[in-house]
Amino acid sequence: MRVVIVTESFPPDVNGVAHCALQTARHLVDRGHAPLVVAPATSPRSSAPPAPTGAADRTAADALAPCPVIRVPSIPLPGYPQVRVALPSRRVAAAITAHRADIVHLASPFILGVRGMAAAARLGIPAVAIYQTDLAGYARTYMGAGEAAAWRRIRSVHAAADRTLAPSSAARDDLEAHGVPRVRLWPRGVDTARFRPELRDETIRRELAPNGELIVGYVGRLAPEKQVELLSGVCGLDGVRVVVIGDGPSETTLRGALPGAVFLGRRTGTELARIFASLDVFAHTGPFETFCQTVQEAMASGVPVVAPAAGGPLDLVAHGRTGLLVPPGDATAVRDAVAALAADPVLRTRYGAQGRATVEGRTWAAVGDRLIGHYEDVLAARTTVVAA
Repeated sequence: MRVVIVTESFPPDVNGVAHCALQTARHLVDRGHAPLVVAPATSPRSSAPPAPTGAADRTAADALAPCPVIRVPSIPLPGYPQVRVALPSRRVAAAITAHRADIVHLASPFILGVRGMAAAARLGIPAVAIYQTDLAGYARTYMGAGEAAAWRRIRSVHAAADRTLAPSSAARDDLEAHGVPRVRLWPRGVDTARFRPELRDETIRRELAPNGELIVGYVGRLAPEKQVELLSGVCGLDGVRVVVIGDGPSETTLRGALPGAVFLGRRTGTELARIFASLDVFAHTGPFETFCQTVQEAMASGVPVVAPAAGGPLDLVAHGRTGLLVPPGDATAVRDAVAALAADPVLRTRYGAQGRATVEGRTWAAVGDRLIGHYEDVLAARTTVVAA
């Protein structure tokens, strides 16, 4: 199959949408398909069209991509420069046409993805939309209103797709409840070779907790919707050290809200995997996760999880078996859950081992094959309609 992946974000961006789009492209190449990525530019230089002669002529930002990448001019989102927004461009339709796409994959469509959807419709090419961002939740967080308008936008975009893929049962139920048709479940994979318990590193642990404290980690963006300030009570527990990995617009505020916490900034790759495995407890606080990849990465690392009983974690965390689910937005519940795990090393070990066992079959290869199955279903349905 010839697939065009139109994504709102792609590496070097570090976020769930970018990571999932990259893993999708890699898997398609591994299975002998021909993907092309269309994504917002990350710098003025990367907005230039790539030369057509192959990988040697790509921009530096895309040199390690598994397939050709076309960058669309973009601007930073006001107040959140880590997020870039694509500008109007004819490159999306031109890329789909030139690639002779069989199917268009729309990763978290909102701005660039809407243009990809429109181009696919004009060209008569089927489109699969990947729901990945809780825009309605973000509207509540950043504007205090606008949730209904966000759902109108989501419904309008996804209703035009041949199929929408939701990452969790909670996300699927939300979409269906708000009138989005043709929704199916497609979870995310995890790199179980990179994230594994054997990477636990006593040197890292001594650096983070020189007095032998229990290490509780958060990994992710530092932004209002993540509600990382809910870890404030955990910072007050005796013998506990909170470690925050990530960056974002809330970092300065969080440094004041989390006394004694260690802020490591953004970490990636093997370094991040070693930090994950060196934690004693992983705590996620954001209630708006459609999936929550960091929870899976913690489980793959053999680390027990504390997470809100909302969204993606409901599918990932088996309460009382791989971790503890707490009421969303409840700082006291987060503190008490961490305290319970801190007091019981046997329970931590058991939860961590069961978490690892739970995710061992959730590789990107297995999940990628399920995605290809969705593509095949959509193409077959289109063929049946044409034949009729």
